[in-house]
Amino acid sequence: MIVHGEPLVSVVTPVYNGAAYLKECIESVLAQTYSNWEYIIVNNCSTDATLQIAEEYARRDRRIHVHDNSTFVGVMENHNIVLSLISTHSKYSKIVCADDFIFQDCIGRLVNLAEAHPSVALVGSYSIAGKKVMWDGLEYETNVVNGREISRATLLGGPYVFGSPTSLLSRSDLIRKTKAFYPTSSPHADTTACYQSLEESDFGFVHQVLSYTRIHPDSQTSQSIKVGAIKLARIGDLTRFGPKYLDSVEMKRRLEELTDSYYRVLARALVERGGDGHIWKKQKDGLREIGLEFSRTKLWKTALLRGVVLLTRPSRAVSVLWSMNTDKENGKGRYY
Repeated sequence: MIVHGEPLVSVVTPVYNGAAYLKECIESVLAQTYSNWEYIIVNNCSTDATLQIAEEYARRDRRIHVHDNSTFVGVMENHNIVLSLISTHSKYSKIVCADDFIFQDCIGRLVNLAEAHPSVALVGSYSIAGKKVMWDGLEYETNVVNGREISRATLLGGPYVFGSPTSLLSRSDLIRKTKAFYPTSSPHADTTACYQSLEESDFGFVHQVLSYTRIHPDSQTSQSIKVGAIKLARIGDLTRFGPKYLDSVEMKRRLEELTDSYYRVLARALVERGGDGHIWKKQKDGLREIGLEFSRTKLWKTALLRGVVLLTRPSRAVSVLWSMNTDKENGKGRYY
């Protein structure tokens, strides 16, 4: 559907307990200079005023639609739910996370670049995260890059320009052709979706700050950094897409680099999180899901080599490592 020469853009916000920032998020969409959009908000069984806020805005503007989940779902499942509700007429889709917001020219600038380059599947841009401008790395003169080339560079540890869901615009046909645009349950499956979308398409970039990403202690990013989830997601993406873009030597070297970095984060988590069994189970399950096994030996060595255990809280750390090596099912100890 094209109105006044503008293709329809589906703007979506999946949200759980986002009352503190949701108004600012919605207002930023309403303030767009680009006018041909629909806005879908999916409430994931929030226990605060999220639903009431969303419904109040929907009563004011017929372009806003609210869906209320009947049961609570995971973060990425909620993202997939909201994307499944986009109009069949929309040409582009734009996620705006509930605790973020976009500047008034955001949608228009992203759409303009996509319209000028039909080979582009995703369009990114700079974003402010706290006080820092994020997602730089491309030369200013570079607006479009080959999808496979930027995926390869990113897998090898090059500049990360895919950004976050709030900084990206996606072609809606790519979303509609998949059962789940975000193909894994990892909170960082947005990067996985980028690799997947760029296998046969190009990547565009607008060299302007077009969104604001809020960083706070309870944000998914903050929590993920502390427990290694981002590192684990990168390992998962490498094992999935590395064989398509890297040779065997590059693949082996990069996997070793990411694995070492991952275990350094886990070594710090020993001190900060201690014997939180839920965290360590997630690490094991996450590695197993991508075909790798959790190595207690490597964690021991990393912690000892970095002096994290011995120089901070040795007695607690040793007890944590001991408990991780013990299977207490049925009251029996088993050592690995």
